[in-house]
Amino acid sequence: MTQPFARAGWRFDNSYARLPGHLFAREIPTPVRGPSLVLLNRPLAEELGLDPDILGEAAGPAFAGNELPPGADPIAQAYAGHQFGHFTNLGDGRAILLGEQLTPDGRRCDIQLKGSGRTRYSRGGDGRAALGPMLREYIISEAMHALGIPTTRSLAVVATGEEVLRAMPLPGAVLTRVAASHVRVGSFEYAAAVDLGHGPQANHDLLAALLDHAIGRHASAAAAADDRAAAFLDAVVERQATLIARWMLVGFVHGVMNTDNMAVSGETIDYGPCAFLDGYDPATVFSSIDRQGRYAYSSQPAIAHWNLARLAESLLPLVQGSPEAALATVQTILGTFPDRYERQFLAGARAKLGLTTAEEGDGPLFAALLEWMRETKADFTSTFAGLAALTDPDAATDRVGVGSAFQDWCGRWRSRLARQPGTAAETAARMRRVNPVVIPRNHRVEEALAAAECGEIGRVHRLLAALRSPFIQTADNEPYRSGPPAGCGPYRTFCGT
Repeated sequence: MTQPFARAGWRFDNSYARLPGHLFAREIPTPVRGPSLVLLNRPLAEELGLDPDILGEAAGPAFAGNELPPGADPIAQAYAGHQFGHFTNLGDGRAILLGEQLTPDGRRCDIQLKGSGRTRYSRGGDGRAALGPMLREYIISEAMHALGIPTTRSLAVVATGEEVLRAMPLPGAVLTRVAASHVRVGSFEYAAAVDLGHGPQANHDLLAALLDHAIGRHASAAAAADDRAAAFLDAVVERQATLIARWMLVGFVHGVMNTDNMAVSGETIDYGPCAFLDGYDPATVFSSIDRQGRYAYSSQPAIAHWNLARLAESLLPLVQGSPEAALATVQTILGTFPDRYERQFLAGARAKLGLTTAEEGDGPLFAALLEWMRETKADFTSTFAGLAALTDPDAATDRVGVGSAFQDWCGRWRSRLARQPGTAAETAARMRRVNPVVIPRNHRVEEALAAAECGEIGRVHRLLAALRSPFIQTADNEPYRSGPPAGCGPYRTFCGT
């Protein structure tokens, strides 16, 4: 281990590695031939209590897995998952959790290497990752963080100096991911279903250990509840209702909402075939493998509800009461998801329209705007960003291309604004704080990734600079605000595995 990396400020306490061994396998990252630093997230390093200058001295070999930080206890986590509705046993096939960093503000954060080589759960895969998908995760996760949406973060991307073979040879890379934890819905599915060879009680004990861990990290209030499993489920349902509403309000499409990609922490995790809406179409699917549209933009709330039902099934043995009473308990909790989601979505919708009071017609007013956007294929981000300029009753709404339907809607919206206190300028200022002017536009992300794969990382840096202040018009983000050029075909993304 090089001295600089050891002195960077690591403070590991690896609670997951102290759980029963069925939940993980101890693994060591596979060294790579020529590691070199591509990106280092200096602000995040400082949040974690790490010295970015010291990290930078040894970042290549360290964040490639060639060396381990002091106190690390590397493991690959076991989990299962419903992938496109079909249950299968999974696990970290190309990721290794180094441990849990204790931050200066008292948080516990997972530090994980993604693309660090084969593990027990690789299922025939090479355990590696390509540079493009790792940079995509870095870009999108940091953009989501800037937008205020709970997310895993990206600390570093390191090129490996080796190629990975996908449809063609691609430059390899390792991403260092930071998360509140990597406990997933699929983690509980695994604990409930794995054959331990000792009957149902063994699974019950394994589930209980995992639940204790998850409560300690993500739902401390549930620790004092009479029914801890039910209280934990309730907390996760609330968290996911909030998260999915926030996705929908910025036009984010995750693309692969399998249960192993739903974190109980309420963070967005696993940025594979994700993308953002340009022209508004609720049926939008970006992922090349989602041929049935299971994970389309408009389906995300229902899929989240479905995934939570799989969590509830896994937790049933730990819920108090008879089997019938336990089932009734979790069904009641699950039944609250649609209302919780709608409440969060409507609150966000009101904010996007500049509304500070609540009226019964607010939901239909927002829905009417979305319907006009669908009919005209209006750009999702630009439409909402442009509304702030129209709060002034004297501002013209008869711009070329908007049509009379938008003018009619705008008249209804202005009448609604007039029934609440505050000036037009105050309303506009509020709207600009919640409606981004810049998002990771799909064509801009692709341009940056293509350049990086050819050795030009400057476009990635410029894109990241543009995304750091998404609600403010700046010189950095001016070139990144507009949608794709006319004539672009349907955008498709790939999982990157």
